[in-house]
Amino acid sequence: MATKKTENTDVFSFSAFDPTKITETYRDFAEKSMLQSREGYTRMKTVAEDATKTAEATLENAQAGTVELGLKAIDYMRAHTENSLSHMEALLGVKSVAEVMELQSSFFRKQMELGADHAKSMQETSRKVADDVSKPGKSAMDKAMKEAKSVTANAA
Repeated sequence: MATKKTENTDVFSFSAFDPTKITETYRDFAEKSMLQSREGYTRMKTVAEDATKTAEATLENAQAGTVELGLKAIDYMRAHTENSLSHMEALLGVKSVAEVMELQSSFFRKQMELGADHAKSMQETSRKVADDVSKPGKSAMDKAMKEAKSVTANAA
């Protein structure tokens, strides 16, 4: 009996298997993965550099603000001290109790006015320093939100 060769006999043949196609597929996959990794690294590096710049700007503004507030405080102490010394000198030359009372009233009024002016000035300076210190962080947050919206819009 002669055996007939049928098409089913080549079922286990690897003649249809082309290893170059698999190699190309893996190569494409590896290249895409590498590109995505590079893009991710670049984005992370940029974010880290931006964060560092923001932190540096914030610290510089905080330092400058601290110096400004410290110098103002020294000026206010100097003004109060000079006012007190002037008052003591004036008291040494009084001739009556009425003069003492007038000098004391004038001195206290002047000290209160100076104190109110200094408090108002320190409050304004503190607000300005707080704004300056928070400005880099606000800018970074605005930039991040804008980029996030852009990424979201592009993804949709």
